Amino acid sequence: MEFIGRKDEFRKLEAEYSHGGGFVVVYGRRRVGKTTLIKEFLKGKTAFYFLATEEVESQSMRRFAGVIARATDNDLLRRASFDDWLDLFQIIAEYKPGDKKVLVIDEFPYLVKVNPAFPSILQSAWDETLRDSGVMLILSGSLVSMMQKHALSYESPLYGRRTAQMRLLPLPFTDVYAEQGGNFADAVERYAVTGGVPKYLEFFQDGRPLEDQLKDEVLSKRGFLYEEPYFLLKSESMTAVNYFSIIKAIAEGNHKGGKIAGVLEESTSSLAPYLATLIDLGFLEKRVPITEKNPGKSRKGLYFIADNFIRFWFRYVYPFKGELELDNMQVVLEEIEKDFTSTFVALSYEDVCRDIFAKLCREGAIAFSPSRVGSYWLNDYAGDTEIDVAAVDRQNKRLFAGECKYHAKPIDAPVYFGLKAKVEESEQIRKVFLGHEVIYGIFSKSGFTTRLLDLARGNPNLLLINEDSLVRA
Repeated sequence: MEFIGRKDEFRKLEAEYSHGGGFVVVYGRRRVGKTTLIKEFLKGKTAFYFLATEEVESQSMRRFAGVIARATDNDLLRRASFDDWLDLFQIIAEYKPGDKKVLVIDEFPYLVKVNPAFPSILQSAWDETLRDSGVMLILSGSLVSMMQKHALSYESPLYGRRTAQMRLLPLPFTDVYAEQGGNFADAVERYAVTGGVPKYLEFFQDGRPLEDQLKDEVLSKRGFLYEEPYFLLKSESMTAVNYFSIIKAIAEGNHKGGKIAGVLEESTSSLAPYLATLIDLGFLEKRVPITEKNPGKSRKGLYFIADNFIRFWFRYVYPFKGELELDNMQVVLEEIEKDFTSTFVALSYEDVCRDIFAKLCREGAIAFSPSRVGSYWLNDYAGDTEIDVAAVDRQNKRLFAGECKYHAKPIDAPVYFGLKAKVEESEQIRKVFLGHEVIYGIFSKSGFTTRLLDLARGNPNLLLINEDSLVRA
């Protein structure tokens, strides 16, 4: 797949390089595009790229020597034998003195698994040789917990050496859509499955119907993504049974901590460490209403699966593994036909709308400076009050409330009136955002009726967003 997005990360790498060196830690879950970003950055530079694997240390040294030999065009190194990493790092430091060089150690945790002392070895190499030799060092890894422990934490020998760090997350919808274009609804539905993970996007670009792509790559037991969540969880050395049970419970619609615990017949407190780990690794996220002043300590949080593909897999693959193992896809296809668009995609569309809103604010299309973008819900006397997109502009004392409608027909005025009533009738919103000007927004994939368009023309506080663009009055 062509390189898309990652503009801020690419600029940061270039800035570190322009300073004459730098020690950058790049990490994030598998398939998220770390290696692609790094290799794009290395173009046109003197670089040593080493991909670590789970092999004995002597073999790693031999391969590392081969990388140096090819980069320096030194045939002697191909036949030389090394038993000290520092000797290899010294060769890199002495190559083309005065020139800038980049050394990349990709999948750094594998070297630590084989030799727990490797972070100390690398610390010595950086302090004594590499730092003052025009070398920019990049450590990359997919094992998030190990990268945090051995490259970022206070206990690591490498602590205090890094000059920058970046955790790569899946690409936002707006980045993917800006590069790939095409039909908006098709893009949303594919994003609902892939979640912007670059490696997953590769399997959904051949122009075939989405159903055919799902059959080949996800629902077939021979498909590349058929058992993907197993690999992701096991790569972090996690007890898959416990974590799978939690994710499955959330995929089935249980978002409150108490409900998740009830389904699993466990106490809420006993699940807390598992939930915290899944959040830290990026598999789950905890959302709190935008009205909460201290989100980190809020008791109103709800748990959601943060990765779209994992959410899809636990909804449509995991419950039907028995049938799929017998090559019976029909039961899954019937489930997909039943609620994929109306429920699954519609929920993902809310995340897409939040991303679109933030992008329109950044570009100045919407005069709003959000300090926080999220959503709102409250179980109050009037029943469940839910607002899909909620944002606050503290500087200008403004509140944005948006409704997302993934419907086949144009959206009509009652949607706006219903949204307005939610805000006006919510005692908590009135209390927390006292004195704030309220801006309303309606998001649609299928446009708006003439009646709603007429309402927006006479109301500067009503914004209509069709697909990814603001409709101008």
